[in-house]
Amino acid sequence: MLTRLMSSSIRSLDREYNCTVRLLDDSEYTCTIQRDAKGQYLFDLICHHLNLLEKDYFGIRYVDPDKQRHWLEFSKSIAKQMKSQPPFTMCLRVKFYPPDPAALKEEITRYLVFLQVKRDLYHGRLLCKTSDAALLAAYILQAEIGDYDPGKHPEGYCSKFQFFPKHSEKLERRIAEIHKTELIGQTPEVSELNFLRKAQMLETYGVDPHPCKDVSGNPAFLAFTPFGFTVLQGNRRIHFLTWDEVTKLKFEAKTFHIYANQNEDRKIILTYFAPTPEACKHLWKCGVENQVGEVESDPDFCHCSGKVAKEVMEQSAKIKRDPLRFTAGMVPSRSCPSITHGPRLTSVPRTRRRAVHISIMEGLESLRDSAHSTPVRSVSHSESFMSSRGQLVEAGESSTSAIISDEAYSPSDSVLPTPIAEHRVEMPAARHLNGAPCSIDEEKESAAGASLEDIFGLELRA
Repeated sequence: MLTRLMSSSIRSLDREYNCTVRLLDDSEYTCTIQRDAKGQYLFDLICHHLNLLEKDYFGIRYVDPDKQRHWLEFSKSIAKQMKSQPPFTMCLRVKFYPPDPAALKEEITRYLVFLQVKRDLYHGRLLCKTSDAALLAAYILQAEIGDYDPGKHPEGYCSKFQFFPKHSEKLERRIAEIHKTELIGQTPEVSELNFLRKAQMLETYGVDPHPCKDVSGNPAFLAFTPFGFTVLQGNRRIHFLTWDEVTKLKFEAKTFHIYANQNEDRKIILTYFAPTPEACKHLWKCGVENQVGEVESDPDFCHCSGKVAKEVMEQSAKIKRDPLRFTAGMVPSRSCPSITHGPRLTSVPRTRRRAVHISIMEGLESLRDSAHSTPVRSVSHSESFMSSRGQLVEAGESSTSAIISDEAYSPSDSVLPTPIAEHRVEMPAARHLNGAPCSIDEEKESAAGASLEDIFGLELRA
């Protein structure tokens, strides 16, 4: 009898496993779920925990043993998607950036998007000129510590915060100047909203960069934003295609193609190479899911589940409930300590949100891509990494090309969908169709009499 009870208990344990999800404030939500549970079940648990209704802007991201990032597919079993053994660790992140954060229905949604965009700024994904950077940082400071108080904020108080990968003393002084003189009286909610309004105007807003190489072997970052497809190379945005212009996305092994109609008589194909076939497929899936218009995809590979960006916005507009009254414990405090960079300066107490104790767990190193509270600065001063935005490049280059910074766009390797340092992209010897766009006719002429294997020197496997 005892043996049967023990066997039954063991079988029950085999059917369950622990799952930890790192939230946007770096607190952790841990639960026990059934082995056959689907992604939707876990996502619903998290949204219920956060009292979040506009949930379709968000997704759950995980990293496989090869350090390739994935979005958890909600219609499929969690255990079957994970290539590692339980317990599983994942992250809640913004998957679809709202084109206009001010149009979001609820403050809690805006707050979570604010946390995501602040992470993007800290890790170099959101790149901008110095004046914009100073204003964004000042909004963060106002939201976290409130109005400037000479009794609480001594000279150089701004230098204790790390807003960007690196910044200069001159930029710190400008941040403090704006915080002291221009933002007095702004509540955290207003400062966060103003931060988002400013961020959405930047060319790198909503960019989740995918490292690739062009046909010449030059590194580039591809990204899908609420407004279209963009390519960042060096300190320039070298291509931008609106979703209305994009007609088809396609991948073949490590090769990614994007087809577009810029004018009635101008059809182009852009071709780039991902580090691995898995990275290329992930790039393609992100493109399909971020589409706002009607984008054609290869029917052989249409296995994406879940909503696309257009459906997310439509679903959000249908939400109807009275505005939430924030009470202690509803969502974590803006003042919660940084798990990655140590405790930060004590902020003005918030009665709307409670502080959350954050525990550091093993196995999270590959998932940490920043901290909720602005971390205490622990690095030496260096030159400003920001520069002017929106200046058109010299005549003869693409009309969508623009200088975005004095320095090259270079987000932290640890927060990229694919770590570029550990993969080498093998480039074909010929085929100079991209880096710069080519016409459909040129593409056909180049391919005449040759198989795709001959042209690319790559295996045609999805």
